Amino acid sequence: MQTKFLLEEHQMPKYWYNIQADLPKPLPPVLHPGTLKPIGPDDLAPLFPMALIAQEVSTEREIEIPEPVRDVFRLWRPSPLYRAHRLEKALGTPARIFYKYEGVSPAGSHKPNTAVPQAFYNQQAGVKKLTTETGAGQWGTSLAFAGSVFGLEVLVFQVRVSYDQKPYRRAVMQTYGARCLPSPSTETAYGRAVLAKQPDHPGSLGIAISEAVEVAAQRDDTKYALGSVLNHVLMHQTVIGLEAMEQMRMADAWPDVIVGATGGGSNFAGIAFPFIGHGLRGGAKPRIVAVEPAACPSLTRGKYAYDFGDTGHMTPLTKMHTLGSTFTPPPFHAGGLRYHGMAPLVSHLKELGLLEATAYTQTECFAAGVAFARAEGIVPAPEANHAVKGAIEEALRCKREGKAETILFNLCGHGHFDMAAYDKYFAGQLKDEAYDEKELAMALAGLPSVPEPA
Repeated sequence: MQTKFLLEEHQMPKYWYNIQADLPKPLPPVLHPGTLKPIGPDDLAPLFPMALIAQEVSTEREIEIPEPVRDVFRLWRPSPLYRAHRLEKALGTPARIFYKYEGVSPAGSHKPNTAVPQAFYNQQAGVKKLTTETGAGQWGTSLAFAGSVFGLEVLVFQVRVSYDQKPYRRAVMQTYGARCLPSPSTETAYGRAVLAKQPDHPGSLGIAISEAVEVAAQRDDTKYALGSVLNHVLMHQTVIGLEAMEQMRMADAWPDVIVGATGGGSNFAGIAFPFIGHGLRGGAKPRIVAVEPAACPSLTRGKYAYDFGDTGHMTPLTKMHTLGSTFTPPPFHAGGLRYHGMAPLVSHLKELGLLEATAYTQTECFAAGVAFARAEGIVPAPEANHAVKGAIEEALRCKREGKAETILFNLCGHGHFDMAAYDKYFAGQLKDEAYDEKELAMALAGLPSVPEPA
């Protein structure tokens, strides 16, 4: 038995939720790396259209979703919420497990929730071309799709290890009309500098961001699009949690625990922020659990400090949990989680004690993904396996404690383009990658020196 909870088209959210309106303490400002003073809209204008810059700094609780964006969303939204009866039975848990499934989108993940509005606002501003980075490829695929919808040229710098591991993601990007390059590449000054030092560099999201920013900053008709981390990106993803709140009411249930995979923070924010905001306004306060890869543990091992968002130090300074912008994570398969920093808003909420974080190795996450697939029939993406693992651990805790709690997690994407990784897992060739402790120490020692405010 599997129970699906579906909303009608007219129940799709008309507004994004902006958690900045409900924060008990405001987010630390973004700083200019040269002056160490808070940046203004003009500092971001070379990279983003003004509509997105306004959303980045807004403290309004609700921001209207433009009708052309909602019209594209109707291709797959509202997305389904499932009660995982078979998984509950397999685990022998008294807990009720629900999951919001974002793999029904054209790109197979949650990423179009922000790619579509970003493409729309850029098109409205007269932009002709977008540059971006991608790890596993879900974001690059999503922006390629959104670019095709709104008539924009898209250039994607894909982290080299994922470019090599996942050729079919590249093929999908090309199908949507995007150009995809392995990063570090020979097409940017920064990429060439990295390759000069290490010709076989596996790449990182930080490096790919630097390349995409470099290209965007050189052309007036080109802007940069980011798939995670930034405030407006996380806000766009809240359609997930807003829908889930209505669907949980349909199920006559409310989560005691919410679990999300975390890399840069977007899918986690999408499911968790509306519930956190509900709690901050006097509603129920579920436990919020962020699950990250043990090989790139920004929330559990990183330092809360100002740092660059990219490896080439072309971006402003944001305060976040970071492993250091020069840190290169080992080449594990959850490429979308291989980022040195966590979203400033997610980091801020952890500092405020509004969420907790845990980390797991890739083999135990794949084991959880296989168990989920055999029970529920959906093969999760490697990134989503972290949320599956976190939810299973919570369900097993309920079993040990005899508690019939309600668990909600975001299944942020399917793994249909990740079967080579599953093949390695079944062959016993998938190993747990460990980061270099010395490299981490060096990266953290090199954090920018930013004086604490008086």
